[in-house]
Amino acid sequence: LPAALQPHQPFQIIVRYTTADGPAIWWLDPELTYGNAKPFVFTQGHSVCNRSFFPCFDTPAVKCTYSATVKAPAGIQVLMSATQSSYLEEEGVYQFYMEYPVPAYLVALVAGDLIHADIGPRSRVWAEPCLLPTAISKLSGIVERWLTAAESLYGPYIWGRYDIVFLPPSFPIVAMENPCLTFIISSILESDEFLIIDVIHEVAHSWFGNAVTNATWEEMWLSEGLATYAQRRITTETYGAAFTCLETAFRLDALHRQMKLLGEDNPVSKLQVKLEPGVNPSNLMNLFTYEKGYCFVYYLSQLCGDPRHFDSFLRAYIEKYKFTSVVAQDLLDSFLNFFPELKEQCVESKAGLEFERWLNATGPPLAEPDLSQGSSLTRPVETLFKLWTTEPLDSVAAASSVDLTKWRTFQTVLFLDRLLDGSPLPHEVIKKLSECYSSQLDSMNAEIRIRWLQIVVRNDYYPDLYKVRRFLENQMSRMYTIPLYEDLCTGTLKSFALEIFYQTQNQLHPNLRKTIQQILSQGLNPLPAIDTTAVTTDTPAMVLEDKVSEATNGAISLRDVNVSA
Repeated sequence: LPAALQPHQPFQIIVRYTTADGPAIWWLDPELTYGNAKPFVFTQGHSVCNRSFFPCFDTPAVKCTYSATVKAPAGIQVLMSATQSSYLEEEGVYQFYMEYPVPAYLVALVAGDLIHADIGPRSRVWAEPCLLPTAISKLSGIVERWLTAAESLYGPYIWGRYDIVFLPPSFPIVAMENPCLTFIISSILESDEFLIIDVIHEVAHSWFGNAVTNATWEEMWLSEGLATYAQRRITTETYGAAFTCLETAFRLDALHRQMKLLGEDNPVSKLQVKLEPGVNPSNLMNLFTYEKGYCFVYYLSQLCGDPRHFDSFLRAYIEKYKFTSVVAQDLLDSFLNFFPELKEQCVESKAGLEFERWLNATGPPLAEPDLSQGSSLTRPVETLFKLWTTEPLDSVAAASSVDLTKWRTFQTVLFLDRLLDGSPLPHEVIKKLSECYSSQLDSMNAEIRIRWLQIVVRNDYYPDLYKVRRFLENQMSRMYTIPLYEDLCTGTLKSFALEIFYQTQNQLHPNLRKTIQQILSQGLNPLPAIDTTAVTTDTPAMVLEDKVSEATNGAISLRDVNVSA
């Protein structure tokens, strides 16, 4: 071999390349931003999209440091998921360096009309100028509180800074844990409790997913299940056990809803999913990855008897494997070695709860957490739901006296999700529900409103359809458009959906537009218009019915999937 290629000798390879439009790179015209002033671009590498951004070993098993030089026009701020950065103003050149090894999917770039404000000693928020005051008011001071709580549980935060950038509504998921620079969709700013959970989940990824990474996409639960467990330990420390149990109950409800739709024998419900050639790993991201993974991690913590003992194990696990990628056996072997008394008891082979069964059995979690500490928040939800769903409906007075504006967001969405599960409801029930709550819900955040509007659609409740139109006319995000279009097209309102889409498509990103077109194109066969003018003057003038489509109410909506990475 030439001297430069002798074993164990460093050498350099230069690859000159250009890249066309690819799944990792999202270009936005100014009209698709909040400020409507300047173009915007961001990347989204998870799971295997960054191969369209730069030449790389696009697998979580391979980690490396990176540097980048980016040239941008004046007035465009460029950010990357890097520990160091500099800017040469006279040349318009940004330079970035990530000093710690990361997998390819965590290399991220964003550029646009962004300004920042410090919100803590090692954190700042970046956003378009019109959004920055809101971002500051929501997060100032509390991000440091979450980081400090996480460090007390799992050891030092190793990435230096923890900054957040809020992206336009075209961002295809809720949040992404890019090291040093979490990406979050701006749409979530209005939903305080969801914002809290989403940011804390990404904070937890700083340890679980970024520092220690799943070596294969077939074991994504090693990142998402552990991060969800850590997220809930952090929320318990900062907001109390009742809040954590409420959020967990909400997510587990969604898990069982997805299980009912998919069937208990579906292979995607395994924690160790078989990834077939040609399948995008992102297609395997579902609530099992998060919630069944969480339940297994929670079960491991319960074997220790005290969650603080399990925290100690996770600190040791992070210290041993940081900046590397692992498989499930690494985690489980480390667990048993850390707790030799459990190894002696053969807990890994306990009948019905074998570790191997946890990993490879289809169906729901083998065990679920005790959520009784959240009963003060979940019991009112269960009581109200029973009042509305127990026949005969003679408890309307008691039900209508409940003021939902006094509830936490997760209480309201849990109540609405359960009504969604029971839809279609008797017409008298949906009519009374609208009379009692529709005006209250109008003033609430989008996470609540979309659920009420899904109830309206699944029950063909024409008097409130104008609210569906109004909502979709003001939304540009996947998470607040796709679920409604799915429900509209599953039921009898496909032509109504088509009408709204034609009016709003120019405000949607081309990728989202294409997705909605695919939903709308499935068997559209409209009949003449239904006359609804007698119902309310705000009802759409034309509501068409699809005679070949029946309301199955069984589509797996994005609302049933935690789309935070």
